[in-house]
Amino acid sequence: MVEGSQLMQAEAGERYEVFHTDCPARHVVDHVTSRWGVWVLIALRNGDLRFYRLRESIQGISEKMLAQTLRTLVEDGLVWRKVEPTTPPQVTYGLTEFGQDVGEPLTELFDRITRRL
Repeated sequence: MVEGSQLMQAEAGERYEVFHTDCPARHVVDHVTSRWGVWVLIALRNGDLRFYRLRESIQGISEKMLAQTLRTLVEDGLVWRKVEPTTPPQVTYGLTEFGQDVGEPLTELFDRITRRL
């Protein structure tokens, strides 16, 4: 296969073929570009947020969908999660370095779209 956008260099010389259905990178792209994944990453670009503040900032998302989206993004290494041992527990979310890298072009895309409208 010709090297291009469909191939990514991974650690230790491993290559990902992003157009193959079993490619791990493809799954991360699916999660980032899901209906709510984009909004979570954009919302967290402004700083760390507790669960309910994040939910308030993304209008239209249900508590269940936010929890599911956050769980997936944490598993992908895009978002970190910190639980404070209080009653009730306080859970804070923020972007990892990987999440910041991925969120930057999403924010730029969002800004371009809103400027054109």
